[in-house]
Amino acid sequence: MLREELSRLPRKVLEITRDDGVCRRLMTIPGVGPVVALAFTSTIDVPARFRKSTAVGPVLGLTPVLRESGESTRIGQVSLCGDGMMRGLLYEAAQVLLTRVKKWSWLRHGR
Repeated sequence: MLREELSRLPRKVLEITRDDGVCRRLMTIPGVGPVVALAFTSTIDVPARFRKSTAVGPVLGLTPVLRESGESTRIGQVSLCGDGMMRGLLYEAAQVLLTRVKKWSWLRHGR
């Protein structure tokens, strides 16, 4: 019974992403597939709650840690306070974009 349910899961994910316009738009980005697009839309949920696009980074834990002591300020690694699964999926999508995608894109060669 469990194997039957697991075999239906990929088809269900494809069906959901095919019907969702936001997921389809996200999948036009090289390296972003149905799982990443669906996870991103479910993590962000209602985009209107963010005033600026820069406010999405802290929700995912993608902001640097600041270490301040007296007069010195050091910017450290990523804070890791947000959704760990989504960070991992975004990392994998970025790795695919940088290493496997041969097509030129602004994301790969942009600043």
